[in-house]
Amino acid sequence: MSLGGTIAAERDPNVARGVTATLAASDLVAGTPQIAEVAEVTTVALRQMPSGDLTFEDLAELATLVSSLYDEGIDGVVVTQGTDTLEETAFALDLLVPTSGALVVSGAMRNPTTPGPDGPANLLGAVRVAATAAARDLGALVVLGDEIHAARFVTKAHATRPHAFASPNAGPLGWLVEDRVRLVTRVKPLVGFTPRPGPAPAVALYRCSLGDDARLIGEIGRLGYDGLVVEGFGGGHVPGRFVAALSELATRVPVLIASRTGAGEVLHDTYGFAGGEIDLAARGLLRVASLDGLKARVALTLALWSDRDHAAQLITSLSEAVAGEC
Repeated sequence: MSLGGTIAAERDPNVARGVTATLAASDLVAGTPQIAEVAEVTTVALRQMPSGDLTFEDLAELATLVSSLYDEGIDGVVVTQGTDTLEETAFALDLLVPTSGALVVSGAMRNPTTPGPDGPANLLGAVRVAATAAARDLGALVVLGDEIHAARFVTKAHATRPHAFASPNAGPLGWLVEDRVRLVTRVKPLVGFTPRPGPAPAVALYRCSLGDDARLIGEIGRLGYDGLVVEGFGGGHVPGRFVAALSELATRVPVLIASRTGAGEVLHDTYGFAGGEIDLAARGLLRVASLDGLKARVALTLALWSDRDHAAQLITSLSEAVAGEC
């Protein structure tokens, strides 16, 4: 199932410079003939856009379609898209799709017009993993650069290099070598979310930085967001001058605290200063353990969309489950 992105990009005569996504899923499979030796593949071109243009509504539609394919007896599904938001799409699918089959998300860092494009190898690897029985019941997986990552751990760790994806807290679940799929670590499926009819809730993501005077925190409250994720310093801390605004906001909507570092875990019980994790928890803010800000925002959006009244409990349960996987 193709959504566009670099893996599907080529030069467009109607665009003066650069490449755009014009290749559909059928084109990608036709350009990688080795796939026919691995699995019987049916193609679906669902979207054709840069991954930054995808919405939660797009992902909910995708998840529903993937689930229906499993019901029809499909053994595995591969989704290709741009890498800019690939980690968010994969994690959303991790939470939305009960994976009775294998579910793999992949893409490319080098478009087909450049020397050494990585799209065909990534697509072939993704199909190999999706066709492997051992890859079922692992939630959503990400396959690029011959590595197999769990969607809940993976992040895009470099802007341009071919080997751009990593799982800082856990490492890959396995890898591909020659024509073999090696899975050396397993994870348990996560709790599933089922969005209600209507548009997705609006959740803001805010990153703390040195010298910030907190004026934007107040604006977030006034703009009517349904929730907020704060990427705090280190183990989950914010400046003391943030505390009043965050405390007030937390009385109205869920406010989550993640770490801006991208690895490690938000602390429980070490620092007691104003804006430290002990103080923030006492004021009703929720820690998200090892989820980074991007994944925490995905999780909070889907939790609110599924069950607004119990979103806080869903997030707490989810974040602890992810932190305890390894």
